[in-house]
Amino acid sequence: MIALVAGEVAVRRGDHVVVETASGVGYRLAVSAETLKHVPAAGGRVSLHAHLIVRDDALVLHGFHTEEERDLFLLLIGVQGVGPKVAQAVLGGGSPRELVGALAAGDAKRFQAVPGIGKRTAERIIVELREKVGVPAAFEPDGTIAASRADDPRSVARDGLVELGYSLAEAEELLAGAGAELATPEALIAHALKAARP
Repeated sequence: MIALVAGEVAVRRGDHVVVETASGVGYRLAVSAETLKHVPAAGGRVSLHAHLIVRDDALVLHGFHTEEERDLFLLLIGVQGVGPKVAQAVLGGGSPRELVGALAAGDAKRFQAVPGIGKRTAERIIVELREKVGVPAAFEPDGTIAASRADDPRSVARDGLVELGYSLAEAEELLAGAGAELATPEALIAHALKAARP
């Protein structure tokens, strides 16, 4: 596996760079707009973290300015409906820290602004990646914990249903008919699972 490519920038384009290594081999790496900011003009030296995607018709090497960006890329392509090109487009929307902040804030619109990502995929990205990047489910953008949301049985039940494989929209629909007498997450999940049976 190619994990790092270092050398002289031979070509610098909007979506890729070619790095010529000391051995004289030039590697073409697809890069995000965020990584491209840190790549010097042709003739300059650069070191990029890399990940190789093997497809039926091609081997595509992706380059990243930081390991954090590469880690986010790997998490993104693990989400259903998000391919490498879309993941690179997401990464081009800001630094890894800013994207983690968008996950923490549940900012679906930030992800929907990326071509190829609709509302459902944006919600899926937030639900699936929020905890994987170390953001508690009830994390607020300013770093505080939203106790009201964390203590809300309906929110906890909804998150539990998502963990069981239901989409966010399906979980909301299953919980819609639950009465006020169902005061615990367990009772709400049990109600939802009964409602889901054919």
